[in-house]
Amino acid sequence: MNMVHSVARLHIGIFGRRNTGKSSIINRLTGQNLSIVSEIAGTTTDPVKKTIEIPGLGAVVFMDTAGIDDAGELGNQRVKKTQQAVEQADIAIVSLCNNHFDKEEQLLTERLQQLDIPFIFLHNKSDKHPADNHFVKKLRDRYQVYFLDFSAKTGENLETLVQLLQKIVPNNFGKLPPLFGDKINKGDMVLLVTPIDAEAPAGRLILPQIQAIREALDYHCIAVIVKETEVEVFMRTTNKVPALVITDSQLFGKIDQLIDADIPLTSFSILLTRQKGNFETCLKGTPYIDQLQHGDRILMMESCTHHSTCDDIGRVKIPCWLQEYTRCRLEFDMVPGLAELPRPIHEYALVIQCGGCMITRKQLLNRVQIAIDANIPVTNYGMAIAYIKGSWKRSIKMF
Repeated sequence: MNMVHSVARLHIGIFGRRNTGKSSIINRLTGQNLSIVSEIAGTTTDPVKKTIEIPGLGAVVFMDTAGIDDAGELGNQRVKKTQQAVEQADIAIVSLCNNHFDKEEQLLTERLQQLDIPFIFLHNKSDKHPADNHFVKKLRDRYQVYFLDFSAKTGENLETLVQLLQKIVPNNFGKLPPLFGDKINKGDMVLLVTPIDAEAPAGRLILPQIQAIREALDYHCIAVIVKETEVEVFMRTTNKVPALVITDSQLFGKIDQLIDADIPLTSFSILLTRQKGNFETCLKGTPYIDQLQHGDRILMMESCTHHSTCDDIGRVKIPCWLQEYTRCRLEFDMVPGLAELPRPIHEYALVIQCGGCMITRKQLLNRVQIAIDANIPVTNYGMAIAYIKGSWKRSIKMF
């Protein structure tokens, strides 16, 4: 069975100089006054996200950003935020006007190409200053992308703009491979071990657990959900042997002992990395844990934001387990959401990324690419915990 799941919302970034009409473009596209419009340069400061349904594109997230030419100390901070927003885009609109294209636009387009983000040139305010034919040909020949004359004020070429956005969406966008469906058969039992502890959200399960349940149902399997305290009783009394056991990563040590060695065992975090992240990169990077030394600094990347508790997996447990395992005094930096790194990437000996359930595959890949480019070993929460707890080989054997 070849099944894919579209679970992500398309992120469309709108980038350009101040006063090229980026906010007006969003308002015209959505038919609503979602972004503040002003003739004053620099009205848009931090990137602002707006979610709305667009015919032919579905629910999309527009990212309105500050000008790439902003100046001054505060302006430089705004430009930095815009540069970070580029990494979150699935496709992009580069807003131009007055037939102007300089080093700021060149750097922006080079970054989009480096990240393999499809984009179009949108020459706004064409009701006042239409695009010059020589200007259009120059950019088309150089970048091999669509160029459209546009007016956010009159709506000229609005339908064409939507059509072009549809065309540049990658064919595989939102189509993720299975978490585990290609490793099981119809009628198999999948046992999901889901702890209800201090980190568990009140009254609900976390997204990876929900996705695993849904996938088991999609593949016509039997999903059984238990807490770790009921695993031993269930395995002793059930008449059907699970074809796969998926556990919360922090329980690897305990569950490994309760499940027969011939039953495949992995974790929600490892499955997410296989589906959305750099799986092979993490496979290679995880054993580097054995090479960590006193004073090494570890970057913990957690792609969501939540209130930290004393049992926090990324902020507390993994750092403690790593130091106990390596017998080294290590330093840790935690970066929540898609925030800026606190120090240059080359200062880290290892990067540990969470499963990334709350961000798109593109965002997750871009997030760790800086470490890959710098030859910094990368692993993820689940793989790191499996390695520390002695369940590493078993956790990846099924793959």
